[in-house]
Amino acid sequence: MGEVIHTSKVKIIKEGGPVRKAYIEHFTDPVYFGVHTKIASFYGITPEVEYPSTLDYIISGVAG
Repeated sequence: MGEVIHTSKVKIIKEGGPVRKAYIEHFTDPVYFGVHTKIASFYGITPEVEYPSTLDYIISGVAG
């Protein structure tokens, strides 16, 4: 196994329902996660505010 280059420091707080707020090291503003229309309809919920899901961020990070 290679040498660890960086360990991210993240604090995630559940806001209510599917909404979570992430405080990420070196970012001044929190990042919000939740659900949007397609995911909400799959789970049969109606979010008050739509946010990208964690899956959206993972795909964006991998796909570029």
